[in-house]
Amino acid sequence: MGEKNQHIFTRRSLMALLVPLIFESALNLLIGMADTMMVAQVGEAAVSAVSLIDSISQLMLYLFAAFSTGGAVICSQYLGAGKVKEAKKTARNLVFLSLFSGLLLLFLILPFRLFLIDTIFGDITDSVRFYANDYFFYLALSYPFLALHNAFSAICRSQETTKRTFYVATLMNGINLSGNAIFIFIFHLGPRGAALATLISRIVGASILFVLLLRENERLSLSGIFKDKVDFPLIKRISKLAIPTGIETALFQLGKLMTISMLSSIGTAAVAINAVVMSFNSYSNIPGLAINLAIITVIGQARGSGDDSEVKYYNRLLTFICYASTIAINIPLIILTPQVVGFYNLEPTSYVECIPIARGCLIACSLIWPLAFSTPAVLKALGDVKFILILALLSCYFFRVLGAHIMINYLGFGVWGMWLGMYSDWIFRSIVFNHRFYSGRWKKIRVI
Repeated sequence: MGEKNQHIFTRRSLMALLVPLIFESALNLLIGMADTMMVAQVGEAAVSAVSLIDSISQLMLYLFAAFSTGGAVICSQYLGAGKVKEAKKTARNLVFLSLFSGLLLLFLILPFRLFLIDTIFGDITDSVRFYANDYFFYLALSYPFLALHNAFSAICRSQETTKRTFYVATLMNGINLSGNAIFIFIFHLGPRGAALATLISRIVGASILFVLLLRENERLSLSGIFKDKVDFPLIKRISKLAIPTGIETALFQLGKLMTISMLSSIGTAAVAINAVVMSFNSYSNIPGLAINLAIITVIGQARGSGDDSEVKYYNRLLTFICYASTIAINIPLIILTPQVVGFYNLEPTSYVECIPIARGCLIACSLIWPLAFSTPAVLKALGDVKFILILALLSCYFFRVLGAHIMINYLGFGVWGMWLGMYSDWIFRSIVFNHRFYSGRWKKIRVI
């Protein structure tokens, strides 16, 4: 390429990995915001219902992502060590594990979805409850396809073919957006229409990636997978990384649901305001979430190569890129906050209350989020998952849940209370996780 390179990745190859992921994350978020705006036309009850179920659905997404992360860590380290055959075998067993988990959750959730809604969210209005139950049914049908899509995407990232995941995500989001427009505005299906559009897009996305990965010239080809047998020792190794990550993200999301349920007891307006601020939080974290996905590949290959100096170099570089890109996004968004909030069709009092909370979120994301979440992504790529599990849960439930409970129910901070609890959680995570990395204890952990 005519480019002098002293590291595993050239600048060009690193950008080729990162840029499609960032655009994919941006596209997913923007379409998600458009979805919320479309549903908002049905009313605040519909927005609240979709927000509540999406918070449960995020739990499923994180569970599937945990398995994908476990498989991707092993694949990436094998590729870094030059062991392509072992990496390919890991990819195939990741697909088996993901499909099983998606089907299991589908059959567990469908019969008990109304029980889950009532147990988690308690006293909500009848209209919110109706919309939530209807939306949840069709969304749950997409879980097996979501699990497979996550697995296929993780395999593509491990072999550094992120451009295709961006193209497929573009198609999926186009289907989702047009499906929403048709089902919501033409057939008047409300939240059910949004769920149907999501289901169709996930079926299409998983199918396309699967067909591409079946080609024999793929570095981690799935060709012949139908004849393969499950390698239970390898499944166990993937699960050893995935289960702590899955438990962490599941209980972390449960803590998030607990704080949202606190807001639901205040009223529908508080839930709607929080849903809008959450969209700001997601938009702010577009580059960070993309970089965290790339971290698994980059740090994993660096660790697999056996050169620890490469691990330290890429940790510094990717953290810097995360800060720079996050701040670049947040500055214009802080300025345009009133205009963006205006798109969500909130009641006038909710609109006024939402603006400073959204701006506070953007500032906190610019200052704290990268250190709080990119560093543990590095530790996961190194296999240090047990420490992350323990620390993240202690921080979440002490600061985010207990802190929010005190501020919402005793100090009367309302929606602000939830977010202040979250920021204190981020600060604590930043301090402890970075101390863990620079202590060098990860050097004693071996994945392959």
